[in-house]
Order: sequence, then structure tokens, then C-alpha cells
Amino acid sequence: QLASISSRLAFRSARYCRLSVSVQPKLKLLVVTMATTTTKKMPPGCLLSFPDSAEQLTKLSEDLIAESTEFYNRYAGVSIQEAGVANFARPLAEFDARFALLQSGLDFVQHVFPDKAMRDASSEADKKISEHQVDIEMRKDLYDRFAAVQDKLRTGGDSASAELTRYIERCVTDGRRNGLGLDEATRDRVKAIKTEMSSISIEFNRNLSEDVSSLLMDRAELAGLPDDFLDSLEKDADSGKLRVTLNDEAGRAAGDPAPDRAGLQHALQGGQSGAAAAACWPCAAKRAKLLNYPTHADYALELRMAKNADTVAKFLSNLSEKLKPLQAKERARLLEVKRADCDRLGIPFDDVINPWDVRYFSNQVERLDYSVDHERLRQYFPIEKVTKGLLEIYQRILGLKFTQVTDCWVWNPDVTLYNVEDSATGEQIGYFYLDLYPRDGKYGHAACFGLQPSCLVDNGTNRTTSICAVVANFTKPTPEKPSLLTHDEVETFFHEFGHAMHNLCARTETYMFSGTSVERDFVEAPSQMLENWVWSKKSLALMSGHYSTGEPIPDDLLQSLVASRLANTAFLISGRLCCPALISPDPNLDICAEYARISNRILGIQPSEGSAFPANFGHLAGGYDAQYYGYMWSEVYSADMFCTGFGEDKVLSPEAGAAYRRCILQPGGSRDAVDMLRDFLGRDPTDAAFLKMKGL
Repeated sequence: QLASISSRLAFRSARYCRLSVSVQPKLKLLVVTMATTTTKKMPPGCLLSFPDSAEQLTKLSEDLIAESTEFYNRYAGVSIQEAGVANFARPLAEFDARFALLQSGLDFVQHVFPDKAMRDASSEADKKISEHQVDIEMRKDLYDRFAAVQDKLRTGGDSASAELTRYIERCVTDGRRNGLGLDEATRDRVKAIKTEMSSISIEFNRNLSEDVSSLLMDRAELAGLPDDFLDSLEKDADSGKLRVTLNDEAGRAAGDPAPDRAGLQHALQGGQSGAAAAACWPCAAKRAKLLNYPTHADYALELRMAKNADTVAKFLSNLSEKLKPLQAKERARLLEVKRADCDRLGIPFDDVINPWDVRYFSNQVERLDYSVDHERLRQYFPIEKVTKGLLEIYQRILGLKFTQVTDCWVWNPDVTLYNVEDSATGEQIGYFYLDLYPRDGKYGHAACFGLQPSCLVDNGTNRTTSICAVVANFTKPTPEKPSLLTHDEVETFFHEFGHAMHNLCARTETYMFSGTSVERDFVEAPSQMLENWVWSKKSLALMSGHYSTGEPIPDDLLQSLVASRLANTAFLISGRLCCPALISPDPNLDICAEYARISNRILGIQPSEGSAFPANFGHLAGGYDAQYYGYMWSEVYSADMFCTGFGEDKVLSPEAGAAYRRCILQPGGSRDAVDMLRDFLGRDPTDAAFLKMKGL
């Protein structure tokens, strides 16, 4: 159940492709070819083309690799002396966008398509394309030419826009971080490690997506859970029991109000991705050593706001110390509530908080101390009403107009597609898909996937249309009752849609800095700031209403909800600190044993024997690893942005939203995050607002 503390914040960004994609006629032809190999109708401006079969997907991935190889070979033929912005750097920057576009149409399949053969083909293609990307990233001939262009810019021998200059500098930095300035033997070792890490990451995420682990439980064992949730569960044909899956929101929901804890304890056992997760550690440590970094964390953090591991360690330590008094108070209250519950049920009280106790008794504290009845509250969050209100709020504050598109292909009947325009100018911004309900083989958490970037192509004369997809796993409606969301799920929805708006509103010159391609320890801040809207009475009124009568949330229930924001604050934050603390310089680390030690130290909770939370934590092999601290780091900035730029009185202000869109969303990653913050805040950011909002 500790996983539930952070799983709602899960976010998967598109894999960075530094030396990738083009405006050359041959590659343009490939885009056209892909668009005509399918019968699927796509919206205007959409260059995405999803394959029709596993065989076609494999062929298209092979074509992409072949075209990419030919492109880079051609530009490697530009002499170092003649390499410049116009004849080398700009074409490669534009090729980034083309490659990313074609790759996403192949890669996204493994996460959402209903056909397993196509998902498997997508995963295999992802491996091959990732290996090809490693090959490109390790090409010293390209690195040498980028370095030559950088020298010309510094000496006045050539010129480029600020963003294109930033792109060239980043390519040189990335080359150095890949060891391209070192001897050939070292470069070969770095390349082999990068290839292995890429393969491990793909295997890890495939294991998570394809996992169908479940428990068969009697309805009586699930007493206390809402009827609509129970009615949505599959019934086992042989035993007649209900099947509770463990890899999505259904498994987590089963841990809320059920009084029988025994079955839930078993749900914490196991995890088939453990070997893959553990294998990442020695690979990362070896690479850091080869490149002369003290630790993998120092390597990973070089391009982040924090810059190094010492800064992160101090941040985590300071926050943990500030939490201790409040955490001790919350722990005592949880045990007090547990004792009363044990007395009521006539079972022994062990004076221990177990992993399966956390969510259950945290909810009890909210109910007892803040009078929050989550089951009653769910009745006011039917997904149709939440979605309508969410879309209205985002349109109002960001100056956008959303229109549903009903005549284009989608990968599942549950998926909806929307067109996005600027409400003032009518300019088309892009599209977003909503894929909100669980199904077998689908990505198991909530995330926003960038599918088509918005950037300049055709020698800077045209802009591509941004497209993204919000993927979630909310309980699907039944004929008798709509899907009723918990308040946590409403917050998750608002958060992930915030990432979609970041993708759509960014207006950058290059793919490298498009959308959410900011520093990793800032990427969550824009969406975390927008979570405040689900705690505001004004905005909650727009996205809530009783599922049968349409009546608003009663004032007493609404006030209790808003007040409960501080409930269990220290436990929630401390749970998020466990995974950042998991990163160690030891390449032989037993991550499950280390997690148990950290959980004991920070939370005072011993994971159940045989459990393997790290084996189910996609971030460990998904690019976050040493950067998972970024969730808390960016929350500090999100609080400052909200309190300074909005506050309760401006949550629906188009003027405040316009400033946020202009200063934070529109630049993408084309500027340093701290500079964007200074523009929006009018000063340097501080942690004062964060500490105040958390009651610290």
C-alpha cells in the first residue's frame, strides 16, 4: 500500500532523442508513406500513423532505422571545417522532430493497444529503435561537428537563435556525457552499458504492463467497498469469487475501507520485475565511474536544477528533519485509531503500523478528525461531470477552446479525441486523447504521453501540431451506475491533464525543448501547482455534482474536504522521501532490502516479508531513478507559483492563467526553469509558501 502514496503522481515522458530527426526530402517521403499505409482516419495536422498489424509495425520500425542511418551518414559527410548552423545543426535539430514523431506512433502501441501481438511487436521495435538511438548518440563524427559549430558560435564565425544555440550546446554536453571525448575503448564500454540499460528499462516496463496478477476474493471479504466497484470486477467462472487485479487502481481501491486485512497482506507479496530493476544499479554505477563522476546520482543530476547529489541529500535531510515532530504526532494518532478499530473488531492490537494499515487508517483519521466521508464524497464526482468541469476550468484559465472530434480513428471505443484552439485568435494548438478506463495489457497507472511535438520544421518555416494522450485507469461505468471518482482520482486527473496542457501550450523552435522537456526536477511543478484547483471551493463547484440529482456538494462536506488537506501530511511526504533515499553508490545494492531499511528509518514501517515494492515501481527503470526527489523538489516551486500567481481569489482568473501560460508553459525547456520562475514570480523562488501550505 506504500505504493499508493506516490503512484498517483506517476508520469511517463517521451524518451529523449538528442541526436535524432529531418526536413530532408527522403525523410519527408517516409512520413507520407507511413500516412498512407493505414486505413485509419487521423485529424488534420496529425502526422501520426499507427500501424494496422504487428507485421507492419515491425517493417515500419526497420524503415525508420534505415532512413535515420542514411540521414546521419549523409550529414557526417559534412567536413568539420565546413559544418555550420545552416548546413548541419539546424537539419539535425529538425530531424529530432521527425524521428520522434515516427517513433511515437510505434512506441505508444505497447502501452494502450488492445491487441497483444501488436503490443509485443511494439516492445520489440522499441528495443531495436532504442539500440539504434544509442548508436547515434555514440557517433563521434557527429559530436566533433557539433563541437566545431559551437566553437564558431563562440568566436563569431556563425550565428543562431538563442534556442538553437542552446540546442547545439546541449548536444555537445550530451556527447561529453556519453564519453565521446574519451578514447575508443572507453566509448565502446559506455555504449554497451547504455544499450543494456535501455533493454532493461523496456523489459521492466513490459513486465509491469503485462502483469495480470490478481486475487480471488469473496464479496464478504471486500465488505465496505462501494457497490459500483464490486460490480465492475470480473467474476471467476469456477469459484464464483471476484477477481481483484493488483496492477491498477482496482487493486489499490481494495485497500481502502475493507475491514478484512488478511487478504490484502498477500497482495503485497512478489513482483516479477525485481530482477530487471536490480540490474539497473550496477550498469548505472559502471557508467558513472567510466565517465569520472563520483556516483550515478552526480551523473544524473548534472543537467538538473539541483546540479549534484550533495544538494539533493541536503534537501531531503532538511525536509525530513522538519517533518519529524509532525510525523510523530500523526503516527501516534494512527495507532490510536488502530487500537480502537482492533477493540471494536475484537482482534489483538500489535502497536505496529503495517504497510496494509497505512491507507486504511489514514482514511479513518480523515473521517474521524475531519468528518470526511470519502464514499459519500464519491457520489459527487461522476466522471462525466468531473471531465466536463475539468475541461471548462482549463479552457477558462489558459484561454483555450476544446472541441470533441468524433469522426476520427481511436485505438479503443472508450477513447475520446479533442481539438484545441486559442480562444482569442482561433489558432489551432493541437489535440489530446483521453483514455481513462483499465483493460488488459494497458499501461497500469496514470500518465500523459507526448505523441507529436510542436516545433519548427522545414527550415523554420512551419510549425508541427502538438498531440498528446492522457492515460488513466479509473473505474469503468456500468449500465446501472456511472464511474464515481475518489477525490484522489480527481486530483490525479487534474495533474495529468496539466502535463497535457504543458505539451500543448509550449511553443518552441526545437523538438529537444518542446512540451515538458524541462529539467526533470522541475517537470512536475506545473502540474503540481494545478492540483490546487481540486482543493478550491470555486473550482470544485464546476467539476462536481451528485450523480443522480446533480446537486452540489453540501457545504459541510466541502468544508471538511478542504480542511482535510493537512491530514497525514507528514506521512504522505515521508512516503515520497523513501524512494529518493533509495539511490546508493553501491552497485551491488539489494534494492528490496535497502527499501525495507529506508522505510523503517523514515516511516517506521517494515514492509511485509516477501514483498518487493521496488519491483513494481516503474520510475526505477523509467528514467527517474536518482531524480525521483524531483517530485518534492518541484512541489516547493509549485506552491510558490500558486500562492504568488493565483491564490484562492484567482483560481479562475484568465489574467493569472495567461501569465502562467506565457511564462511557464510556453517556453517549454528552451529556458532554465529558475529563469522562468523568476519571470512569473517577479523574484527568486523560496520554500516559504510550501512550508505554510504543509502546516510546517
